[in-house]
This record gives sequence, structure tokens and C-alpha cells, in this order.
Amino acid sequence: MNVLVAAAVAAGGQGVDARVDVRDDLEKIVAGGAATAALARVSDGHGHTWSGAAGVRDIERGGRPSPGGYFRIGSVTKTFVATVVLQLVDEGKVRLDDPIDEHLPGLVPGGERITVRALLDHSSHLYDYMSEPGYSTNRWRGKARFRSYEPRELLKVAFAKELPDNGAWHYSNTNYVVLGLLVEKVTGNPYGEEVTRRILRPLKLRHTVVPGDRAGVPSPHAKGYEPMPELVDATRMNPSLDWAAGEMISTAPDLERFMSALLGGKLISESSLRAMRTTVKTGVGFDYGLGLQAYTLPCGRVWGHSGELIGYLTFSFRSDSGRSLTLSINPSTRNPSTEEVMGLAVKVFCGSAGNSPDRTSRP
Repeated sequence: MNVLVAAAVAAGGQGVDARVDVRDDLEKIVAGGAATAALARVSDGHGHTWSGAAGVRDIERGGRPSPGGYFRIGSVTKTFVATVVLQLVDEGKVRLDDPIDEHLPGLVPGGERITVRALLDHSSHLYDYMSEPGYSTNRWRGKARFRSYEPRELLKVAFAKELPDNGAWHYSNTNYVVLGLLVEKVTGNPYGEEVTRRILRPLKLRHTVVPGDRAGVPSPHAKGYEPMPELVDATRMNPSLDWAAGEMISTAPDLERFMSALLGGKLISESSLRAMRTTVKTGVGFDYGLGLQAYTLPCGRVWGHSGELIGYLTFSFRSDSGRSLTLSINPSTRNPSTEEVMGLAVKVFCGSAGNSPDRTSRP
């Protein structure tokens, strides 16, 4: 572990007052054993950015991770998919209150009452196929992680179980597998092509990928590891088990540009953005909109999404003033704690003394 602690922090850019705190926090996350590598990008919304990284690219060979390197973004994929769905709403091809049966008849149990909106904000009450005991863990191990999955195969696992009807909010990857199929049914194209055509190309996100069955992560990247219980290199794997719920790959600059364009009203209409930012209470530390998480910090709300896919944790958030944080962590033998991550976010968005540059966005 000494090689991880001793690795230098790579930094570039100027002008963001939280940069020293971010550098220190990246080092602490690695030194504390929560990560083999960590990178961050901070923007003040006025053209000033800071990027840095700590740890090592490879625990055996060392090497400094690149602040602009690629990583698996996990459930941040959901925000891309939700954006495409809301573009289809803007085009009059889908309505948020359409029952999913109108577009995918007979696919979803109870589809005559489950709306597109309910899929987007996870109020559908559909069982999460990833929650099936051992389902995702066993399929990430050994050669199994290179197997290809079809979306309907994932839904078959989900629809074999029902959740208890206790009224609780329930985050479910199943919702976004269904939404991926909705996009394909309405457009006639693979959902990844629609994400590329509607978002990646217009925004020139040249380092964002919908990988499909491709197992690798483009270079440069820090390797992702899974404790079994020793750390095993799990960088290469087939992400089709997550499909439209979490398969994408990106970089910190690309995610910052995407969140800025989306929350700045450049990708969907004003009414759709308002709907996207209309949240439901979850009871799990954040509110949830249509493919967006909302965290309330001491200085106001921030919007974005977090993601987790084997070997990689991602957080990409923006305040209403345009200040942003994108963070990628390669977990080690433990995941970073909520306090470590949220403490970093409070420093970036609110200032180390809690005096916020974002006071005007206080809810």
C-alpha cells in the first residue's frame, strides 16, 4: 500500500478556491485505504477549472493516473438515457404520463399503470434485478464477467419477483433497462446510437463511450479492482449486465460538459428540465428527479448523479450557479465513506468554512 500513498498528485489549471482541499482529500482517500486511485475536476462556472489525481494506475506496476483518464461511470448512464427520453417528450413522441404499455405492450407486469415518469424517477415499484442475491456478484467473477446479456434476459430476472407494497421508494436498475427498450422502440435505433447522435456528437464528447459488449476501457485509465478478498483486476469485463442502467464510459471533462449543458437548458426544453428537477423523497439521503439526484448541502442543492460499476465509483454534480465537481474513485479493500465523499463536496460547493459561493441557490 505504500506505493499508493507515495504516488504524487497530478494537478493542472488554476482559479478554483477549493483546489487545495480537493487535492488533500484525494490524497486522504487513497492513503486511508479506500482507493487505489482517485481523480477530480472542479469548475467555478466562470471558466476556471482544477483537475488532479492521486494514487496509481496499476497496483503492481505503479504509474501516475491521468486527471483526464477514462473510467466506467455506472449509473450516471441513467442521466444520459433520461435526457434522450425527455428529448422524445419534447418531440411529441412520448408523454411522461403514458403507461409503458402504450409503447411496449405486455412487456412489464402492471405496465398499464406504470408510467414513463414512474420509470424515470424510480417510483414504478419494479424489483431491481441487481438485488437478486448473488446475481450481480457471481456474474462479475472470473470468466462470467465476459458473458453478454440481452436486456430482456435481465428483465426476466426482475419480473420473477414482486416487491412488498409498502409505499417505500425503491431504486431499481430495471427501470432504465425498460427505458432503453422504450428509446429503441420509439426511434427504431439502438439506444446507444441515440445517445451518441443526440448528446455525444452535438456536445463533442469525444471521450464518452457506449461500449456494448466491448470489455476494455480506453487508455489512459486507472485499473479497477474487486476485493475477493485480495484485490483482483476487474478492469476488463462485459458491461451488458448493466446496459442502459449503467454501462457507459467517460472522462471528468466530458461529464462536466454534459452536466453543464443539460442543467443549463441546452439539451432539453425548459418544461422538460423543470420536470427533470421535480423530485420525490427517497429516504436515503438524496431526492430523485427524472434521472437526476439532488443533494441538499449547507449552501444549497446540487444536481447530478452518482454511479458504481465493479472497480469504479463516480460522482458528477453541479450547482445552480454553475459550480461543478466530478469525482472518480477506484475503490480498494473498502469503499470510501459517505463522510469522505460528501465532505469533499461541501468543500467544493460551500467553501471550507461553509461560506458558500452558491448562496443565491439556497432552496
